[in-house]
Formats: sequence, C-alpha cells, structure tokens
Amino acid sequence: MSLSRTATREHQGHRGTRRVSTNMSFRAAQSMHHRWRNKGWILLATALVSFAAGSLFMARLARPKQVDADSGHVFELMIYHTVPGKAPALESIFRDVAKQQTKHNLNVIGYWVPNDNPDWKDAFVYLVVHPSRKAAEANWQALHADPEFLPYRKAAEPLIRKTNGEYDVDEVYMRPTDFSAMK
Repeated sequence: MSLSRTATREHQGHRGTRRVSTNMSFRAAQSMHHRWRNKGWILLATALVSFAAGSLFMARLARPKQVDADSGHVFELMIYHTVPGKAPALESIFRDVAKQQTKHNLNVIGYWVPNDNPDWKDAFVYLVVHPSRKAAEANWQALHADPEFLPYRKAAEPLIRKTNGEYDVDEVYMRPTDFSAMK
C-alpha cells in the first residue's frame, strides 16, 4: 500500500508565476527523513570528535610545565641595613666582594639597591643560590676564613647599622615553591 501526498505551490520565477505540483510517496518521504537524520547524527559525531581532539591537543599545548620543587636548591636573601647615607659605600665594597663570593662558590643571582621608597634608601639587597643548606654553610665559612676577604669585611662593618649591638642584617633561607619559575 502506497500513500502519496500531493502538494501544489506557487513558484515565482523569472518567467512569472507558475504552479508546481509535487507527488511524493510516503516511503520516499520517510527515506529522505532517515537520510537527513543520519546526516545529522554523522554531523554531530564529527563535531564531538573534532571537539575532543581539539581539547586534547590544546590541553597538551596549554598544560603548565611540570616543575620539581625538590631541586634541593636553597635561596638566601640578604638585606643589609646601613647607617644613613652609607648604602652607596657598601655597594662599592660589594662590587669587589662579588669576586670573593664567586671564588667560594657563593652564586649570587643579583645585587639590588632600592630606588623609589625612602624607607628603604639605606638598604643593600642580594640573593644567593646554594645547592643545599649544608653547602651554603660550608661556602660561607670558607669565605669568612679567607684572608683576602678580611679587609672587605673590616671596611663594611662601620657602614652597617647596629641594633642592640648586633649588625642589622636580615638573612632568610628560602626554598622555591612548586610553581616558581626559578628552581
């Protein structure tokens, strides 16, 4: 048994209006419907696979670099608070002390003098990286025992502020965090 449907519609073309009659069987319409439905599923599956592949690809590219905070490195922050106005003189002494520090494996990352905050105008800052805390202690002992270092130490002592008879030097050992770029 075949059911058919007849439809008539008007078509406006460049030659004027004409009546178009379409005869379509139920099975033909059903077949067309299935083909479009299958194409829809195929389109949806293609979009999902593309999305999943793109997500995996981007996750690989955008994934943060795995870092190992257990590098064993120890960072030492040194902040010398000087007698007012003596920071430039201490900076000058450290220009030469840097060579002594290198000789004794004290790997200084950098030296800094604050420049915009008047509360810090009498400060001299540097950061040292050590392979371990034990290596840091051994390297500092070697530097302080070196006779070539003694004149620099004697020249620096009167420039460093004292509080309660102690030199005003902040010394902080630090470890890198697991998200730190520097290990």
